[in-house]
Amino acid sequence: MTLSGKAVCIGADIDTDLVIAGRYLRTKDTSVWAEHVFEDLDPSLAPRLKGAVIVAGNNMGCGSSREQAPVAIREAGAVAVIAPSFARIFFRNAINVGLPVIECDGLVCADGSTVIISMEEGWVEAGGIRYPIRPLSPKMQDILSAGGLVSYWRNR
Repeated sequence: MTLSGKAVCIGADIDTDLVIAGRYLRTKDTSVWAEHVFEDLDPSLAPRLKGAVIVAGNNMGCGSSREQAPVAIREAGAVAVIAPSFARIFFRNAINVGLPVIECDGLVCADGSTVIISMEEGWVEAGGIRYPIRPLSPKMQDILSAGGLVSYWRNR
């Protein structure tokens, strides 16, 4: 699986309340979540996520274990999320909903720069420099390829 998109850079310690605020969880309409994703962090982010790769700092997805956070990111059109580390529940929720999450240390890129991810070869490229990524297990890669855990089990 090779992915690419323009970088949307956000900071470290982005909690799930900043990804999708609790006030939007009264609905199950994922288009509402997509429209308001990251609204309390930066209201201009949601429209920039279509086809983008989110590049975050350490501890991405900390806070509550709400599954709506990675769903909101996916529904907004983000291709993947890259960070040096993720909150474990966010990481697994993202895989389960079909949102690629990539652990990569030392990635340096500017907002809007092109980011390429090779899951098979185990690298992320930005600014002409390749950075190694922590590989996902074959099962996680199968789940992502299927589009998420529900699709994975339906196809079996």
